[in-house]
Amino acid sequence: MYTATRKRLQKLTDSTSKASKHFNRYEIECLIKLFYTLLEETTEKQSSIGIDRNAFRNFLHTTFGMTDDMIMDRVFRAFDKDNDGIVNVTEWISGLCIFLRGNLEERTKYCFEVYDLNGDGFISREEMFHMLKNSLLKQPSEEDPDEGIKDLVDITLKKMDHDHDGKLSFADYETSVQEEALLLEAFGPCLPDAKCTYIISSRRKDNANSLLRCKYCQGGLGVRKTCVQILTFLLNSCVTLGESFNF
Repeated sequence: MYTATRKRLQKLTDSTSKASKHFNRYEIECLIKLFYTLLEETTEKQSSIGIDRNAFRNFLHTTFGMTDDMIMDRVFRAFDKDNDGIVNVTEWISGLCIFLRGNLEERTKYCFEVYDLNGDGFISREEMFHMLKNSLLKQPSEEDPDEGIKDLVDITLKKMDHDHDGKLSFADYETSVQEEALLLEAFGPCLPDAKCTYIISSRRKDNANSLLRCKYCQGGLGVRKTCVQILTFLLNSCVTLGESFNF
């Protein structure tokens, strides 16, 4: 069982608050308490204290309604900066700092890191295909549903590949997001829903499990935005460019 004494909690709060510009001291303390709560769900044996992949994925699913295994794995990797297979308390606070309250520049870097599946500094056509696979529903009459996804990849590249090299560099992605913020999550939800407001409990007895709440659903965040707006935007851009695609 993992616990943090009051002295230990204060020490962790002091050490992490210096690098957490988006959280105040009280919020950091609450997030550390939540960290130790999630440690109880960690099943893998480890030499260091941290949240393992399964516990972290469960947190993303139950709290933020994420369901895409590939995206959840990449979010875990984005938090796990030292690539040791766990998210330690420092990575937890710094990761949530951007995940919950990062500015556009910080969120752009984070999302690109999530979407760059193989970590080579580019989002390739193949990576786009895998991530967009869940964006289109297969029609009963479709002989090859993958064709629609390939068409969507073509549309995306026409809109976002500014240097026309057949893949997205960070510069391509950043420019596209600056031009249209909707493209920040063009390849799948990897941030909390923009409509959700997170409330730090102000009660005297803090409940770590109630730390992240949505004022719209009053519980774990089960409402996720869909890709409809993004797809509509890309399709409209395609029409503007004088192209046509059949889905």
